[in-house]
Amino acid sequence: MLRENMNDFLGFLAVARERNFTRAAAKLGVSQSALSHAIRGLEERLGVRLLARTTRSVAPTAAGERLLNTIAPRFDEIETELAGLSELREKPAGTIRITAGEHAAETVLWPALKKLLPAYPDIKVELVTDYGLTDIVAERYDAGVRLGEQVAKDMIAVRIGPDFRMAIVGSPSYFAQRARPKRPQDLTDHNCINIRLPTLGGIYAWEFEKRGRALKVRVEGQLVLNNITMRMNAVREGLGLAYMPEDQVKADVAQGKLVRVLEDWCAPFAGYHLYYPSRRQATPAFSVLVEALRYRLR
Repeated sequence: MLRENMNDFLGFLAVARERNFTRAAAKLGVSQSALSHAIRGLEERLGVRLLARTTRSVAPTAAGERLLNTIAPRFDEIETELAGLSELREKPAGTIRITAGEHAAETVLWPALKKLLPAYPDIKVELVTDYGLTDIVAERYDAGVRLGEQVAKDMIAVRIGPDFRMAIVGSPSYFAQRARPKRPQDLTDHNCINIRLPTLGGIYAWEFEKRGRALKVRVEGQLVLNNITMRMNAVREGLGLAYMPEDQVKADVAQGKLVRVLEDWCAPFAGYHLYYPSRRQATPAFSVLVEALRYRLR
């Protein structure tokens, strides 16, 4: 029975993940009708309904969710092991999917990738930037990038960047009309440029620390911007105070284009780390990428 179900299991996994027969069929390279027929046959053999179908959507039933959670990791492990056979090739090859925040992507990943990829033309990298704490296993990423303190304990973490600090900055024109904050709590009286984190579903509370005392402040303002470039443009135009990675504003502060405040309250964060599941069998391509990203004290 297992042998005759294998292809149908793959079809079920594709539909359950895509939540759509058309996309799943395209991904598998089969017709939608053939895929639908295969799923119905699987349900009949198992004696349970695996997918709840409506005219607009497809979703796993309780039995379908149980089967999905049971077999999906096994098939993922098989795919990883098969990819590992590329060790027999002369050159590392394959596609690596990574999710990271905008700052990490631009300051850590991109400098390494632009050196790595020309040397390994058979390696492909898909880099998706977002601010959410993505579940890389569920979303089928090979790895993700987070600050060290955010990496789950069941993941392997590799440091890829130094510790860094955030900076509170405003333009000289902004401070010409407002007093500079002397403590984090004073920010509640200022027009601040906020950031929304999708994972938490709310506005990010600015984080501070001084002499072992940690503090989070929920600020208010006219703008909510997740893009670093837009936040930089807004703060330069005097539209508010911004909470920015220190390296992004260092030049502007040195040139007097921006004014930094509360510097003594901005303690270092534990740097960026590449993380991936502990059970992941590292392919040659992935090992090459990890070594290219691994942070080494200069």
